[in-house]
This record gives sequence, C-alpha cells and structure tokens, in this order.
Amino acid sequence: MMTDIITLGEVLIDLTQTGTDEKGIRQFAAFPGGAPANVAVAAARLGSECGFIGKVGNDSFGQSLRDTLEKEGVNTDGLFTTEESPTTLAIVNVDEQGERSFAFYRQPGADTRLTAEEAIRVLEESNPRILHFGSLSLTSEPSRSATLSAVKHAKAAGILVSYDPNFRPALWTSEEEAVLWMKEPLEQADILKVSDEEMVLLTGTDKLETGSQILADHGIRLVLITLGSEGVFYRFGETAGRVPGVPVTVSDTNGAGDTFLGAMLGQISRVLERQGKLDEEQLKGFLDFANRAAAKTCSRPGAIPAMPTLKEMRAEEQM
Repeated sequence: MMTDIITLGEVLIDLTQTGTDEKGIRQFAAFPGGAPANVAVAAARLGSECGFIGKVGNDSFGQSLRDTLEKEGVNTDGLFTTEESPTTLAIVNVDEQGERSFAFYRQPGADTRLTAEEAIRVLEESNPRILHFGSLSLTSEPSRSATLSAVKHAKAAGILVSYDPNFRPALWTSEEEAVLWMKEPLEQADILKVSDEEMVLLTGTDKLETGSQILADHGIRLVLITLGSEGVFYRFGETAGRVPGVPVTVSDTNGAGDTFLGAMLGQISRVLERQGKLDEEQLKGFLDFANRAAAKTCSRPGAIPAMPTLKEMRAEEQM
C-alpha cells in the first residue's frame, strides 16, 4: 500500500511558555513538536495516510512522542530509539504578539542520531508519494547524511520531494554555515516552503517575484513563501500570485507553518493520486484551505494540540 506522505527529521518536546504565576515565575508546558513531525500530524488530521522517520531517546519524553504520533494516526515504524542521547528539547518563549524565540537542549539530541541506512530502509518499505523534510536535521551528523541520502534516494525513485528550510540560529555556528547547508538540497526539491525572512536569507532579496524566481531556478516546481497574516505568495511554473491570509486572534503561532504545509501536501497527494497533475486554480483553492487551517492553529496554544481536524474544517466551510 502506498503511503501519502512520509516526513523525516526532528520530533522533540517544545517546552512552551504558557504564562507566569503570581510571583512572576514563568510557567511552561511540554508540548510534542518538531517541524517534520508536526507536518505529518497536520496532514494526518486532515485525512492523509502519513508516516514519520526520526529518532528519540529511551526516556519518558521519547515514549510520549511515540504515543502522540500513534494516537494521531501517524505510522511510527520509522521512529527509532537510541540509548546514546536524550530526546531533544526546544525551549519556546512566546511574546505578547504570539511570536516565538527558541533555545535548544541538543548537544547532541536523539534526533541528530538518525542514520542513512535507517532512513532509506523505511523509505523503501513505506513507498510514499511525497517525502517531506526540513533543515534542522542538516545541522549535524549523522542526521545530515541520513537526510541528504534519503532525499536523493526519493528523487531517484520518482517520489515528490518537499523541503522546508527552517532557520534556527541557535543550532548553527554561523549564518554562513546555515545558508550553505540550507541551500544544499534545493536542487532535489520539487516543492519548497519558506517564510519571507528565509527567502531573503537564501536569495539575498526581499522582492517576492525575484526571490521566488531565484528559488525556482534550482528546478523547484512549486515555491511557497508564507507571509504571516498576509497569506502566501506562490510561484508555480511560469505563473505567480498571492492568496490572502485569514484574520485570526493569535494565541500562539507555533506550528502554524507546519499546519499550512501539512494541509498543502495532503491535498497535493490526493490530486496526484486522482489525476496525476495540479493546475493553478486547484492550487489557489488548496492555498486558501491551508491558510484557514494555519489560522485555526494560531488561534490555540501549542503546535500539535492546536491543529485542526478535517471535520472541523468541513464544519467551518458549511457555516
């Protein structure tokens, strides 16, 4: 049986600030997180058959992450456990506008211990339509080689490759090193999702038309540039345009981009299954749906716990 989407990379605990007590001491909640894992859950909640490739520590956090993915219907045959390192932790501070800043306990974390042999074996067994990955697994070895090897294997096998180059300065020795490795997989990607800030980092321009074209020139068929509350800019072959965002009262932006991408990849997988190709009008509808799903996530705290279900989205459409 063919899987719709396999995501590869980090699954971790987001220790997210939820407020302060009466003495002003910050309070945190241990949310499941990690961008590729988030994408898998977002897509699964919206009706896709999904799996995940990654690694956790042999500890209570690792077991809770496995339990979470399984509860959400994500196949965990590719989630390995290591005795060498603890499950990775990300400390997420949230400001008054709901924007996040990150610190990581990852020297090394279990997610960086994934090997190429493990990743390729699961990829061969799962036979997905789409492989999605991010750039956090490129920060150190052996996960860097595992990621790049899996992506090359997928490309050679005719699997659609999706890439989200998340920039987290705390995980790189310098911005120059980050840009070098974040650019490395661009030639392999069919779909690319970046924020407007990440577009500037990778292209050197803040002009959406120019930046998206520079990225597309790597051979990327669909470039998506998320613009926060302003929606998304897309470049699809020879066409480009913008789909507006959805107004929302923000509780926490954590996981919004992952929800957006999970919603997009799920829809793309289904249209490829049915008709083998995507046209621009379908793309605009998919982007509107993804924007609305991301807005739902922004309206609630946490990443995975805040993600909408297909039932919720359908109920909203009928209102």
